[in-house]
Amino acid sequence: MTMSKTDVVVIGGGLHGLSAALHLARAGKAVSILERSWVGRHASGATAAGVRTLNRHLAEVPISLEAMDMWHNIESIVGDHCGFHAHGQINVAEFESHLPVLQKRVSTMQAAGYDHEELIDRDELLRLVPTISPHVTAALIARGDGAADPHRTIAAFRRAAEAAGVAIIEGARVTAIERDRGDDWTIRTEVGTYAAPVVINVAGAWAADIAAMAGDDIPLGHKASMMIVTERIAPLLKPVVSVVGRPLSFKQSDQGTLVIGGGLQGKADIPAQKSFVDFNELAKGARAATDLFPCVGPLRIVRSWAGMEAKTEDYLPVIGVSPNVDGIYHVFGFSGHGFQLVPVVGAIMADLIVRGSTGRKIEAFAPSRLMEQRHVA
Repeated sequence: MTMSKTDVVVIGGGLHGLSAALHLARAGKAVSILERSWVGRHASGATAAGVRTLNRHLAEVPISLEAMDMWHNIESIVGDHCGFHAHGQINVAEFESHLPVLQKRVSTMQAAGYDHEELIDRDELLRLVPTISPHVTAALIARGDGAADPHRTIAAFRRAAEAAGVAIIEGARVTAIERDRGDDWTIRTEVGTYAAPVVINVAGAWAADIAAMAGDDIPLGHKASMMIVTERIAPLLKPVVSVVGRPLSFKQSDQGTLVIGGGLQGKADIPAQKSFVDFNELAKGARAATDLFPCVGPLRIVRSWAGMEAKTEDYLPVIGVSPNVDGIYHVFGFSGHGFQLVPVVGAIMADLIVRGSTGRKIEAFAPSRLMEQRHVA
């Protein structure tokens, strides 16, 4: 097989891989994406596409707020609005006993200097979501949050990346990563061999395997989050709704379907790239939805699925340079909340690779933190 030479090889064709490639190509780098299946095949194509700053881990808040600014200007970045609507995200306290959870969160955020999360009373909640059950008591809201269309977003980022000169090679499962005698890495796949001084590991649930090929031992788990989609109905609500203490993420798509998630877990066979719905678990999400929105009880479910994504021990992503080997960068482990961060993480990778550093706060996401935990264990 012939050797293809480029500046950067991105392993993984999900949204984070596309975003990193897009930002690097616009910074003047020649970039190739190697995707073992097809672009957006796994986590990116299975996501509920929430665009959420609400209830983020404090370490993620700075880059999440920057990402939100980017989402509000997403058409200028990728040439398409990506189906993004900023109707807010709301975390509901069903009962008075849940209210202290929201009050504590507001106090924590205010103490850290953030004011994008707001506590609202029952009257305001019912004004914003008149179809919700009247037994609710209060809610936390981030009014600038919202949701997007995942497949439209994948298509938009792909078009933008290819227009910027990114080469996307699908069906290219990586079988080996080796350091040659010079500054380049040799990346062997089932369809060809590639060489580049820089490799970005954005392989999602398979990222630990890719890291190991390059010499980094990074512990990684996985998630198989499930989703429900109902038949189409007339407009019911605009914000995305979750609830304290229960697995629920509830929204209505542009097509009129209800999209119900919340992190309930199915099962996944990672080596086989197969995931399975656990209907007993899925029923918990349906119950939460009908308790909060009794009017949806008679609706038919038209499909459900389970995705496959990487999960870290602390549920924070891995974003940064390998502490062991030159030219290897890791971007994975978003643990079910990576969609909103896509635009800013690509910009961070361009900073690190083109400029050698970034002014954004990413210390908490260093790969070394997980490697140190494994070493101690």
